[in-house]
Amino acid sequence: MHWRIYSVASFLLFSAAACPDRSACYACPRHVEDEVAKSPAFTTVAELSSGFHSLYAQNFSEAREKFDHWESQHPEEPFGEVAIAASYLFEELYRQGVLSSDFFLNEKKFLHGIDGKPDPERMKSFQAALDQARKLAKALLAKNARDPEAFFALTLAAGMESNADMMLKKQHIESLKRLKEGNEYAKLLLAEQPDANDAYVALGTANYIIGSLSGGARFLLMFGGVHGDKKLGMQQLGKTIDGGRYLQPFAKILLALASRREKQNPMAQKLLLELSREFPESPLYAAEYAKAMGRPIPAQMHP
Repeated sequence: MHWRIYSVASFLLFSAAACPDRSACYACPRHVEDEVAKSPAFTTVAELSSGFHSLYAQNFSEAREKFDHWESQHPEEPFGEVAIAASYLFEELYRQGVLSSDFFLNEKKFLHGIDGKPDPERMKSFQAALDQARKLAKALLAKNARDPEAFFALTLAAGMESNADMMLKKQHIESLKRLKEGNEYAKLLLAEQPDANDAYVALGTANYIIGSLSGGARFLLMFGGVHGDKKLGMQQLGKTIDGGRYLQPFAKILLALASRREKQNPMAQKLLLELSREFPESPLYAAEYAKAMGRPIPAQMHP
C-alpha cells in the first residue's frame, strides 16, 4: 500500500492519541490500516461471498436477498449497493443472452448491443443502486480523499454502467465516457490497494472492448484519451481470475468468451469447465463448455 509517509514524530503522536472520533482522524495510520482491514471490498465476507455464489448460479432473487440483508446491516458501506447493482446487471445480461458465445461471436451484437431494449424496471433498480453506491463512496472520500474502498466502489460502478450502456442501452458514447472514468478510478485504487484484483475486471473489459473496435474507431478515440488493447485486456481479466475475491467467476466468464472470439479454444474450454464444476446447478456454463468442445448441448441444458 502506497500510503503517505509520515514523520516519526507524527506517527508517535497519532499512535499515542485516543482518537475517539473516527471521522476526524482518517489520516491516522492505525485507523487507515484498520479501515482497510475491515473493508468488505478487501476482505472476504461470508454473506457477500454466498450472495455472489447465488448470483453466478443465476439464483438472482436469492442473491439480492443476501445483498439486501447485508446492506441493511451496513448502510454506510458502498460495496453493499455495488453488489445489489451487480445482481440487476448480471440478471439482465443473462436474460438478454449477453453472457454467451452466441452473443460474443456475433460481431454485430458484440460491438453494437442487444436486439430490442432491456427490461426498464430492472434497469431502473440497477441505476438506483449505482447512484446510492456513488453517494456513499463520495461520503467516504469527503473524510479521506484517498479512501480505497470508495475508489473500488466508483471503479466498479463506472465499469458496470459502461457495460450496461454498451451492450444493453446501446449508448456507445456514454459507454466510452464511463470506460474512461472507470480506468481513472481503477488507477487511483491500485495505487492505494495494489492487491485489489477485482478492479482489473473494469480495466480488462475496457481494454478488450475498445481493442476490438476497428482501427479507425480506435484512432479517433485516442484523441479523447481512450485507449484499448485486446491482449492487455485479457491479461487483466486473468489477474482477477488469479487473485480476485468476489468477481473471479465473472472474469472467467468474460475471458472464456473473449478466448472464443480470439480462437483460443483451449483457454475457453479450461475456464468453462471450471465454471461448470463450481456452479453445477447452472445450465449456462455447462452449455457453453459443450459449445466450446463442439459437442451437442444435452436437452436438460437448453433454456
